[in-house]
Amino acid sequence: MTYIDIIDEQDAKGILKKEYEKGILRSGKVFNILKIMSRSPATLRDAMAMYLTIMYGKSDLSRAQREMLATVVSKVNHCYY
Repeated sequence: MTYIDIIDEQDAKGILKKEYEKGILRSGKVFNILKIMSRSPATLRDAMAMYLTIMYGKSDLSRAQREMLATVVSKVNHCYY
């Protein structure tokens, strides 16, 4: 099994701490998908900005349609997250 060294919430500083705090505000916790990117805080920040734009930005697709597309793609990719 692969092991990824992550930075936990209590050890986060700077950009990472801010991103973790935003995650907690959104969801009440820091999901592992964020922690996996903890060794590259700028990448995490930019990935979250892209995700939020895709899911919540101006679009011809409704929020529900976007979520449905994400769910279908995850299923096709055998991603159970």
